[in-house]
Amino acid sequence: MALDLSTQLMQATVEVEQTLPNGGYVVGTGFLINDPTPDGRSRTVLVTANHVLERMTGAQAYIGYRVQNPDGSWRYDPQPIVIRSGAKELWTHHPKRDVAAISIKAPAAFAKAAIPLDWLASGETMDKYSIGPGDEMMVLGYPQGLSADTAGFPILRSGRVASMIAPPTASPTFLLDFRVFPGNSGGPVFIAQQGRRHPGSAETEDVQFVTGMLTQQVELNNERLEIGIVTDAAFIRDTVALIDKHSQPLNPEAAPPGPPALPPPGATDTAAVGQAVAD
Repeated sequence: MALDLSTQLMQATVEVEQTLPNGGYVVGTGFLINDPTPDGRSRTVLVTANHVLERMTGAQAYIGYRVQNPDGSWRYDPQPIVIRSGAKELWTHHPKRDVAAISIKAPAAFAKAAIPLDWLASGETMDKYSIGPGDEMMVLGYPQGLSADTAGFPILRSGRVASMIAPPTASPTFLLDFRVFPGNSGGPVFIAQQGRRHPGSAETEDVQFVTGMLTQQVELNNERLEIGIVTDAAFIRDTVALIDKHSQPLNPEAAPPGPPALPPPGATDTAAVGQAVAD
C-alpha cells in the first residue's frame, strides 16, 4: 500500500452533485475504486451513499474531477455521468445497506487515482488490528458542499470511534465522534496509524485501510448529537461485487443536459439538499 493513504484517498475522492428541476440541488461525496472486470479489463467504479443518488431525480449527475495544469496548479473540471435511463437506475445498490456503486468512464488521470479494492477492510480486518473505541479515524468529504479549495479537493477531518466494533455480520455500522454536515454522505472513512502495537506483543506495524463510508448522523428529538454513522467497508466490497452479478454495463456517455432508503430511527441522511444560491 502507498505510504500516505490520506493523500491517495484525497486524490480519489470527488464531489457528486445534481441540480434539481426546481432549482435546488443535491450534493454528496464519492470515491473511486479500481476494480478490474472478470476478464481482466480495467474498470473504474464510483461508490457513494445510495441515498445520494436516490435523491437525484434527473438522468444526469456531475462528478467533480480535477485537472492538473502544466504549472502544477489544479482546476475544477466537473463532468457528467448518466445515472438513469428513463425510470431505470443505472447504479447498483446493496439490498440492505446505504451503499451504491456505478461503473464510470473516468479521465485517465482519475482512473489512475482510483484506489485498489483491497485497500478496503474485509470482514476480518478490524478484528485483526483490534480497531475499537477511541481509535482515531479520518473522513474525507464536502460538508455543506464546501471543498478545500477552488480545485475541488475534499476536506479532511477526523474523529474517534465512539462505539464497539463487531464483525459486519453482527453489526453493519459503527459510530464516530464526528460532527457531520450535509454533503458528507458517501465519504470514505479510514485509519492511517504508524507504529500500531499488536495486541499482546511488542511488535508494531503501520496500519492503513478504508474502514467504511459515512452514511448518516445521529439525532435525538431533532437535535444533532455530532455523531456519525459509518457503514462497514465490507458492504462496499459486497456492493462492488454486485455490479458483475447484475451485469451492469459501463456507464454510457453522458447525454446533453435535459429538463430513499429510509434511515433507522434516530438517524438522518447526510446528503446536502437545498436551494442553489449565488456567491
